[in-house]
Amino acid sequence: MFGGLGVPELLLILAIVIAIFGAGKLAGIGGALGSSIREFRRNVRDDEPVRPAERAEEPRDTTPRA
Repeated sequence: MFGGLGVPELLLILAIVIAIFGAGKLAGIGGALGSSIREFRRNVRDDEPVRPAERAEEPRDTTPRA
């Protein structure tokens, strides 16, 4: 998938990213990315079509019987 990227190359990329953004900013970016992914998954799960069995039941007759 990554072609020829190995551990040394990934460490070099990580070092460059830390040098550009700084460790504190990088932690904030990671946290924002994680919360964005969680929110996206929650919204996708909530937008699934409702099956007939999961729909709200029709109101019951609650009048007292004689």
